[in-house]
Amino acid sequence: MSDHQSHSRGKNAREWFEEWFDHPLYLKVYHHRDAEEAERCVRTILDLTGIDPAWQPPHSVLDIACGAGRHALSFARTGLRVTANDLSPYLLDQARKQAKAEGINMEFSRQDMRTIRFERRFDLIAQLFSSFGYFETDQEDRDVIANIASLLNPGGWYVLDLINPVQLKSQFTPRTERNSESLSIIEERTLSERHVTKKITLHEANGRKHSFTESVRIYSPAEAFSLLESGGFAVERVVGDYEGSPFDEATSPRMMLLARLLVSRS
Repeated sequence: MSDHQSHSRGKNAREWFEEWFDHPLYLKVYHHRDAEEAERCVRTILDLTGIDPAWQPPHSVLDIACGAGRHALSFARTGLRVTANDLSPYLLDQARKQAKAEGINMEFSRQDMRTIRFERRFDLIAQLFSSFGYFETDQEDRDVIANIASLLNPGGWYVLDLINPVQLKSQFTPRTERNSESLSIIEERTLSERHVTKKITLHEANGRKHSFTESVRIYSPAEAFSLLESGGFAVERVVGDYEGSPFDEATSPRMMLLARLLVSRS
């Protein structure tokens, strides 16, 4: 297993995702996002793209924001050649430990998706579980799309998993409280036309309190299609959940776009 690390962007202040995704309590808050869900998602992606894990040599996959590695490990278990990338040292370490425990050979990379580079190209790049739209400007999102295009083989697949904004707005809940083992979790949400923001307040049994913020850019179907098409992609399919159900703008919880690269970008 190898590990590439990106250069610092020269910023003094950490962005919200750098702080929150690198905190050990992150996985306790999202413990319900488990390996079984990831397995379903990966099976759906392979079925819809036609990528055959039995093909030799194995197809190459980049999980560009792998977190603790749920999806990357699931891809690797099928026999695909997987590179797992994330910016969080903590989450990458969790993924690395799980791969070692299972005897899975994977490559690990720590790079910012806005500046990510490799000396090779991939057959599939996956960006799953709302791991897109974290940045302050739309240009930064376009930079990510351009990087992905530059890292794909011509005709390669890009799978972008977004929140469905119409369903989000219809089911919007401003505040929830729940527990994860001894951890008390309060989530307070605000919704604008372009962003969903969540303030997360955590109370540990020992009395410690933590506060974190998440902010994700919301993309309408038309905006998502335009973003991908302007980056050299053709959207082949859109599904509304991890089982691959047809996308319904009113009711689907997800908007997972499966796109192919039409033009090689170098």
